[in-house]
Amino acid sequence: MTTTCSTHQHTGLPVRIATRIVFFIAGFGMSAWAPLVPFAKQRLDIDDAALGMLLLCLGIGSLLAMPLAAPLAARLGCRRVICGAGLLLCLTLPALALAPAPVSLGASLLLFGMALGAMDISMNIQAVTVEKAGGRAMMSGFHGFFSIGGITGAGLVSILLWLGCTPFWSTAAAVLLMAILLLYAAGDLLSQPPENDPGPLFVRPRGKVMFIGLLCFILFLAEGAMLDWSALFLTVERGVDSARGGLGYVLFSIAMTFGRLNGDRLINAIGRYRTLAAGSLCASAGLWLAIFVDQPLVTLLGFMLVGLGASNLVPLLFSVVGRQTDMPPNLALAAISGVGYAGILAGPALIGFIAHLTSLFAAFGCVALLLLVVTLSARRVTR
Repeated sequence: MTTTCSTHQHTGLPVRIATRIVFFIAGFGMSAWAPLVPFAKQRLDIDDAALGMLLLCLGIGSLLAMPLAAPLAARLGCRRVICGAGLLLCLTLPALALAPAPVSLGASLLLFGMALGAMDISMNIQAVTVEKAGGRAMMSGFHGFFSIGGITGAGLVSILLWLGCTPFWSTAAAVLLMAILLLYAAGDLLSQPPENDPGPLFVRPRGKVMFIGLLCFILFLAEGAMLDWSALFLTVERGVDSARGGLGYVLFSIAMTFGRLNGDRLINAIGRYRTLAAGSLCASAGLWLAIFVDQPLVTLLGFMLVGLGASNLVPLLFSVVGRQTDMPPNLALAAISGVGYAGILAGPALIGFIAHLTSLFAAFGCVALLLLVVTLSARRVTR
């Protein structure tokens, strides 16, 4: 039975470049939607609650597609699933800029989320295969290109909108770039040999995989905390001007991108156990620093430490799952991605609930304690 895409194919430099490109496309496409949100809200004349319900469609779409993407990649090959998801991404992004009613926007977001979910799983299956064939850590570098794509996608669409382009033409330019990159990479993506047995459509997560999924939930929860609550923490608890509230997440993202681009060298030098333990400890320390030192600059430094420490942890856990034997790695990747993605969806609400009952300090403290669980689990996970 095959567990990932074919390892019999050439896995040299062209395949590594193609893998980096699809990670870039996924990050680029996902973030290109962010600058369009205010325009969609204004176009549809809806309130924040209605917008929140519509945005939930994106997450639901991703969660629906993730369990299906792994067996499809085993049956059809990573190339077909990645290209199919990329095509759907290119078709739905302009629809998000044109949707004339809440129902059509919700349907477009559902399809957009399905494209992102399918691409996320299939490209990580490809990345695990390429890394195993290469015999050295590569996963952090691949995820680094996802982060670069995220910064580039949001930046390009924001600049085009600022220059006066309509949302549709801004997304059309983004889609053109994505399509060119996808066409360039497609020929070097891995495909599945027909003689292999793709295995079952679904395997219940078990053993080490379930535990790793819970750790991914914690790490995605920490990332979600930075995305949704760092600006509020700076403005409300540290007195930073609201116009500068987003600086915390910007510095977090820059630190995470820097860490991922250098993560493979770090893992190859000190090993997976030390990287996981030290990274989660660094991320936890960054939150404690932000909580206990009442200085905006120190808080910003703390957020940077969170980004730097957490940068390589999810890619590292994905790599570990690709090597375990408790269940087929392609299905295991889908399982931990689904559990982890639930952390992004449920995390902001959990943090808000804790902050409402106590304070935002206590909510951030809970996240910091959970990151220490990752530290204490590092040896068990990586051995």
